[in-house]
Amino acid sequence: MLPDRDAAEEVARELADGFGVAEEPQLVRDALAGEDDAEDAQWLVVVEDPAARLDPAALDTLVAEYDGWLEAP
Repeated sequence: MLPDRDAAEEVARELADGFGVAEEPQLVRDALAGEDDAEDAQWLVVVEDPAARLDPAALDTLVAEYDGWLEAP
């Protein structure tokens, strides 16, 4: 979960470069409940990892650099 689209796009690029994620992550806008303003939205970077190759601690560190946090399914 990231605070804005720019941060989400940067994390998506870093996933490809630093984590070897081959498939481009999906970016999803998540408007806050009851908010109509486009500024009041968070962004999800959706990554499929069925083989559990990605280190959750490393992912959490990456998104924290962009004022985000990791949410597990």
